[in-house]
Amino acid sequence: MNIAYRIRGISQQFPEKKSVILAKDGSFYSFKKFEERSNQIANRLVTLGIEPGMRTLLFVKPCLDFSLITFALFKIGAVPVLIDPGMGLKNLLTSVKQVRPHALISVGMVHWFRRIRPSFFTSIRVKISLQRVGGRTHYLYKYLEDSPTDFKIHEVGPEDYSAILFTSGGTGIPKGVVYTHGILNAQTEILQKIFSLDQNKIDLPGFPLFALFTLAMGMTSVIPEMDPTKPADCDPVKLVKNIQDNHITFIAGSPAIWERVGRYCFEKKIKLSTVKQVVMFGAPVRAEIHELFKNVLVDGDTYTPYGATECLPVTFISGSEILSKHLPKMLAGKGTCIGRPVPGMQVKIIEVTDYSISDVHEFGPGMIGEIAVQGPSVTSSYFEMPDETSKTKIFVDGKIWHRMGDLGLLDLDGNLWFFGRKVHRVETKNRAYYSIQVESIFNQHPEIKRTALVKLVSSDGIFPGLVIERFDKSTNMTDTFLKELIDLKESHVFTRDIKNFFLHKSFPVDVRHNIKIDRISLSSWAQNQMCKTVNAT
Repeated sequence: MNIAYRIRGISQQFPEKKSVILAKDGSFYSFKKFEERSNQIANRLVTLGIEPGMRTLLFVKPCLDFSLITFALFKIGAVPVLIDPGMGLKNLLTSVKQVRPHALISVGMVHWFRRIRPSFFTSIRVKISLQRVGGRTHYLYKYLEDSPTDFKIHEVGPEDYSAILFTSGGTGIPKGVVYTHGILNAQTEILQKIFSLDQNKIDLPGFPLFALFTLAMGMTSVIPEMDPTKPADCDPVKLVKNIQDNHITFIAGSPAIWERVGRYCFEKKIKLSTVKQVVMFGAPVRAEIHELFKNVLVDGDTYTPYGATECLPVTFISGSEILSKHLPKMLAGKGTCIGRPVPGMQVKIIEVTDYSISDVHEFGPGMIGEIAVQGPSVTSSYFEMPDETSKTKIFVDGKIWHRMGDLGLLDLDGNLWFFGRKVHRVETKNRAYYSIQVESIFNQHPEIKRTALVKLVSSDGIFPGLVIERFDKSTNMTDTFLKELIDLKESHVFTRDIKNFFLHKSFPVDVRHNIKIDRISLSSWAQNQMCKTVNAT
């Protein structure tokens, strides 16, 4: 079924219900208006040359019409291509060139840039702007009000392309993940089921694409006052006002957003009385954030679903379960508990390799390996990137298993425990070190904001190091602080061999969620610091 049918059904069942609201000024569309206006946009796009199957690059800032344009493309049977503009200019242009879009719908600034760097946009045949930019670029809103308010939705099968979503490239090159209408529908159903979402809930998405799912469930979605490309810079004052003014029940996005909001509410003694669920994804969530919201929510809980652009969600767990059942093991370096598989998803732990494999060799409970998943939300490929697809996909008995690139283990109760990214492990002659396991020990120091396990290389081989960011941003390694670090490392067998500590003022993080630590960059930085020390002596 075309995912656009979900909006049509909701518009008929709840025509006057608000669909999308702009928090900044309170403007909104009812579901009836959403359906009619997206039909008008679909008719206008067809007139301008958009056809079924057309890969359509979409660069539109969060606004009332973002979701309408996206659903209009679904209705046509076109394939929206979504690339995170925060990934950096080089990666962005490389991604555009790789996916070879047929059409571009964007704000005017992108069209001006296209004219400056035309070699990356040679595949584009249809150019449409949300502002008047002249030339051969069509203005979307010209004659839009004269377009018909009905539209025949293009019929699709479950394997037909629905969208191409690019990964952020945080631990590799950005890759275009192929979504089908079957996967979008499956994801919507799974998310609706695990969070008990319905048309009576109101959503504030810190990650704009999440609104596509909640709108398809009949929820009202409120566009927050924030720049989604810079979640760590959000203004908690504005977001709290958005939540209170709109009686938000469901908030989702990067932990970087909700930690700022939670701390602000705690300091100002503000209770978020309407919020039932705080959903945080994109990186492991520290226990203190779950603790923080225990003092902020009146009748709600925190949740941390686990997944990736290639398959979401895989598992999920509540903050209350983490704090009541799993926290002691997490503090002891046993990994981060990320819950049990969601309905329909299978999780296995397999051998850790850095090359393509053709079968799933399963590890038993308690054994650390690479996480592999299979189920209705697992995508089958990256767009025209067969080498990258072969590295992460395993095809067994007609089923597709996705290698997450993450390390973990399954316990006897079926819970999945996360140990960090595969590329962040440090393997020496004697043992393997895992980022989450090592860092959890040092992160308990009251003066440490966060740490990063790094790989160092010398003439004697590979050995682990630790880079530290303090709350006070100090880069002065005092004798007292160093002694405390040594005491911590001696307390566990998997940290005792760490002999090199570095202080870094502010860690580099990923562009999408602003919270994943760039350990590869920090490894290079620490190696350079080692060389400076050697040269100085």
